[in-house]
Amino acid sequence: MISLIPPLPLKGYRFPRSVVAYAVWAYHRFAMSLRDAEDLLAARGVMVSDETVRAWAHRFGPQMAAQIRRDRPQASDKWHLDEVVITIRGERHWLWRAFDSRSDVLEILVQSWRNAGAAKRFLRKLMRHCGVPRVVVTDKLQSYDVASREDCPSADHRSHKGLNNRAEASHRHTRRREKIMARFKSPGQAQRLLSAHDQITTLFRPKRHRLTAKSYRHARADAFSLWADYAAQLAA
Repeated sequence: MISLIPPLPLKGYRFPRSVVAYAVWAYHRFAMSLRDAEDLLAARGVMVSDETVRAWAHRFGPQMAAQIRRDRPQASDKWHLDEVVITIRGERHWLWRAFDSRSDVLEILVQSWRNAGAAKRFLRKLMRHCGVPRVVVTDKLQSYDVASREDCPSADHRSHKGLNNRAEASHRHTRRREKIMARFKSPGQAQRLLSAHDQITTLFRPKRHRLTAKSYRHARADAFSLWADYAAQLAA
């Protein structure tokens, strides 16, 4: 991965773009802690602290995620919405996540509430970025009925727990990351980290079970090529 990225200097940073982009990729692509990423870099002769990896992920992860989002195909008109509880400093918060029919993550939002107001806030944010859906698939939470009826009445709202397994299954990656980090430290940190994490992992997780080995290798090579292009555009 490092060798694929041009070793261009990054203004204000001691290490070139190739090293910074590799650290961000490794931290988000695999279920690893900051200290795991530190050891991975050390094995490649790059001596940095876990705090440096954290700063790089915080600074450049959102940039990479924004570029992935920019180049992603337009969202399909069938959306899957779901929410899951996360505990932050002993308080319950709710992570709202939306997928389209291609399993691309469209948006996430961390909120303190799980009511109609929170559902409307999430749906409006989603529609600002992705337009108006044709179909909205949710679980049985009544808040979605209110949000769908008021904000996108033209959409076909399908409320059925069994239809929304795709969105519910997506939370397992969040749970894995939450466990490694010993829980999120603040709603802002969770929002920032997971927004980048979802976009980056989606790029490097093509639907392998639907692809031949040859097609999967091509998809992976394309992802590496895109990542190298994004790394070359990093701005301090």
